[in-house]
Amino acid sequence: MISRKNATISKFIIHKVGNKFNDTKNAFSEKAIDFDEVSHDLMLPFLLRPFGSIVQSYRFNHHANISLNEINIYASQIFDNEDAFVDVSKHIVTHLYEQSTSAQIKTGDVLVVLFEGIQFDEMTTNALGIFKIENKVNFFQTYLENNSYDVLVQKGISSKKVDKGCLIFNQSDVEGNIVLSVDNNNYDAQYWINQFLNIKFADDANNHTQQYLTLCKDFSSEIIKTSYGAQEQNSFLAKTIDFFKENDVVHFERFKEELFEEDKHKKQFDDYKKEFENEQNVVLRNQFDVAEAVLIKEKKKIKTDIKLDTHIQIKLDIDAPDASTEYLERGYDNDKKMHYYKVYFNAEA
Repeated sequence: MISRKNATISKFIIHKVGNKFNDTKNAFSEKAIDFDEVSHDLMLPFLLRPFGSIVQSYRFNHHANISLNEINIYASQIFDNEDAFVDVSKHIVTHLYEQSTSAQIKTGDVLVVLFEGIQFDEMTTNALGIFKIENKVNFFQTYLENNSYDVLVQKGISSKKVDKGCLIFNQSDVEGNIVLSVDNNNYDAQYWINQFLNIKFADDANNHTQQYLTLCKDFSSEIIKTSYGAQEQNSFLAKTIDFFKENDVVHFERFKEELFEEDKHKKQFDDYKKEFENEQNVVLRNQFDVAEAVLIKEKKKIKTDIKLDTHIQIKLDIDAPDASTEYLERGYDNDKKMHYYKVYFNAEA
């Protein structure tokens, strides 16, 4: 996660990117924008706010050599020589244009921005931001004419969110420069992540925790819920979260021993893990450190509601992994020919 408390915009330029499939061309600016204080203080949070809650980072990727990654090259050129900012920003837009491999990819404004004073993981650094604005919103502009005010509808950039954006830090680790990315219009996520930026998740605790929790959520949905019902699914997810909360390090074999009593269920999980790795083109480690920030974020996304066709919902507490087993029973009523849940409690809250 980043802090923008001491961040500033040192260079900023806007270009237009077209799409070669619908015969729209690029349009380039020749000069960077000089902000006044009011404009700067509005633009800075608009651009950086989306990265405030991101915990997973990326690194540049290339099939032959990372040093040949185009955006990696352009970012390095700007970091090494800020006087090249305008020219290199045009190359960035041209590269984005060349990745327009479908008529569905939208044209838009491209903002190339150089930031200073961004704090990320206890380090302060400068960063290159690349943002694509694809959607414009309507707004009312009032104006005075002949001593009366009138209203004109115009289109502009919404100040609520950017459509696509990345931050490339002028800091690296053993895997290369640290990159963050956001995409609020992920209908073409492969175009932005894989083709334009060509980045992959960092090989760190954040990624390992994220991938493993995704594996468990998918397993609970596709295997447990299908075979044993929503109660067992939610119980499994609650026990998974509890295991991650109670352990600083996840050991794959220990995880299976604690969550599955029968060997056939352990084998099911082993088989599903192999399928998941093949489909996602990832290798899940058998031992890794738990990233608490990722765990907290992913826990909020887990839904533990049991929705019934009788317009009744049962909500289970993700932080009480044994409650479902101890206080909730599922059965079948032969007279009504219907399934039922029996809930035990001492008092209504």
